[in-house]
Amino acid sequence: MFICGVFFPQNPVWAHTPLDVTANEAGDKFTGLHAIWHDEHGESGLTQALQAYEQGEFHTLETAGSTGLQAGVFWSHFSLHNRDSQPVTLHIEYVDHQLVGLQVFSREKGSREAFREISNLSIYQPFDRRQVAHNRFVFPLTIAPGAAEALMVKFDPGELGVIFPSLRIWSPQPLQQNSKGEISLMAFLFGGYFLMAIFALVGAIAINNKILYFYSFYCASKILVWGTVLGYTHQYLMKGSFHWGHATLSGAVAIMAGLFFARTFLKTRRHTPKLDALLQLMLLNVAFLVGCVLLDWKALSQISMIIALLCYPLVVPIALIRWRQGENAAGVFALGWATLVLGLLAQAMRDLGYVVHNPVNYYWPPVASFVEMLAIMVAIGLMVQRLRLQKDRAEKKYLQQLEISKTDLELLVQSRTRELEAAKARAELEARTDPLTGIHNRRSFFEESNLLLKLVQRKGIPLGILMLDIDRFKSINDMHGHLIGDQALCATARVIAQHVREVDVFGRIGGEEFALLVSADGPGTLAIARRIHRDIAKIMIKSAQGPVQFTASIGVAQLQGERDVLELLQHADSALYRAKRAGRNRVLPYVTVDTDA
Repeated sequence: MFICGVFFPQNPVWAHTPLDVTANEAGDKFTGLHAIWHDEHGESGLTQALQAYEQGEFHTLETAGSTGLQAGVFWSHFSLHNRDSQPVTLHIEYVDHQLVGLQVFSREKGSREAFREISNLSIYQPFDRRQVAHNRFVFPLTIAPGAAEALMVKFDPGELGVIFPSLRIWSPQPLQQNSKGEISLMAFLFGGYFLMAIFALVGAIAINNKILYFYSFYCASKILVWGTVLGYTHQYLMKGSFHWGHATLSGAVAIMAGLFFARTFLKTRRHTPKLDALLQLMLLNVAFLVGCVLLDWKALSQISMIIALLCYPLVVPIALIRWRQGENAAGVFALGWATLVLGLLAQAMRDLGYVVHNPVNYYWPPVASFVEMLAIMVAIGLMVQRLRLQKDRAEKKYLQQLEISKTDLELLVQSRTRELEAAKARAELEARTDPLTGIHNRRSFFEESNLLLKLVQRKGIPLGILMLDIDRFKSINDMHGHLIGDQALCATARVIAQHVREVDVFGRIGGEEFALLVSADGPGTLAIARRIHRDIAKIMIKSAQGPVQFTASIGVAQLQGERDVLELLQHADSALYRAKRAGRNRVLPYVTVDTDA
């Protein structure tokens, strides 16, 4: 088959020692799988590896090409034979990206000299220290004419990892051409991610749509994760230094972005709250993963990443449930997400050694991820189309209803207007009325009294004023409670109201103080005051301690040229003060000269 313009055989040649090579190797020969030794402790050097080889501990790898997820390091021994009459320079490529270090030792067949190190590659080294500029580990090897070169290779995955102890043999120029093809493929994918992210971001800003914001971030995270996982971030951006956690952190960002987008797009919080709780737990695990990377906890981060990848496919059944609930876009979303899950499953099967490593399943995950984003874009389009149709139907229905019910709407407006006018009248009344007794409050009393004062001054009508205070009202509250006190105030107001005519003005101007403005001369005002005083004394209120009775003190004043009600009220207040000093429970008129002084 052809991948990126380079031929890859479906059944590659797994060579036995020695493997014949020429100056025209096109990457169709693989070596390294027939003599493998696993050092579980990961502490072995070349000497221990050679001893293990001499003791027959090297064996053929029994899986399809991967060691699976294991701790420790692996060693491979093989030989390459140059059958040409000219020296051959080869580039030996490690076939995968999941490797921390690659150390290579060499000696010619039959030589008594010790093995010499010819390459020592590590992701922790600056990229420019690599012997061959490639996103995967590649080391050069020159073999003399007719000679055989024996190699001992150490594969280091870190504390826990997957190793493909398979090395691919290239001549320099074909490897360079193949690399250009791979870079072109990834440039196409990354360019697509970038365009989708930009378009979504512009749309999100234009219509202020949260779903498009999350989609844009999710697309951008794809560039980060695949660029880092496949080694391009180290090759082009972070050339000086690299860390084991960069790939894990980029994966965590992509998973977190995907989960946030899924929750928002599928509206799980509203429609599937129990499943939304599961997504929230997955987000907490990703947050824990980020914390493990920042704290350099490798083992915990690997466990957390495995949990995150195992839970990631659960989004598919959640999307299918939303599809069954009537959200058609969720079906397309489920299809796109399932494509990514299949890609990750293919990678897992390859990593565990169940399927052979080849360029197809190597690039399947990023290509599947790209297809996922395209499917999600289609799903977003379906969602937007559905919302537009709903909006159009709603507008049409609204216009029809508006046309049919125009008269009803006018009646409703009229009814509402009347209600508002009534509410306004009630509000104005409440603003002018004492809330406890229902009579004029202080402000309203003075407004009405001033109007009456102007009228009587213009007509020459006599005007009197009463100022009344309940005697020892505080003791009623203290002995019987404020509820009885309120009842006493209401009963007093009712008694006074019985003596109020339509032209009179009556209000509560203080706590237990009342004022009454009457159109009457001096004797008439006093007569009204005495009747009110008599009736108040007859009030009886039931309480838990027994019947409650009380009296009142009343000060009376007569209009004699005062310019406003406040001045007249001060005269009545002066008379009331005299009544209080005289022993309460009485009616006293205002006099110019205070005889009690």
